[in-house]
Amino acid sequence: MPFRSLRLKLRQRRHNSTHARIRCLGEQAMAALKGWCLPRKLRCSTNRVTAIVKPIPALRHAST
Repeated sequence: MPFRSLRLKLRQRRHNSTHARIRCLGEQAMAALKGWCLPRKLRCSTNRVTAIVKPIPALRHAST
């Protein structure tokens, strides 16, 4: 959870910066998933969908 205030200490600003970097990766992965047709057309169990979709953030991160 990021810190919210007008005057943040250095440690809190660093925490917010790290939090934003981690969150950015997740948001980019979700945006990539929304653009792909594969997850929308899958008709299998949710356990399989999880196994299929799990590598997408790693692939997305590796390609940038």
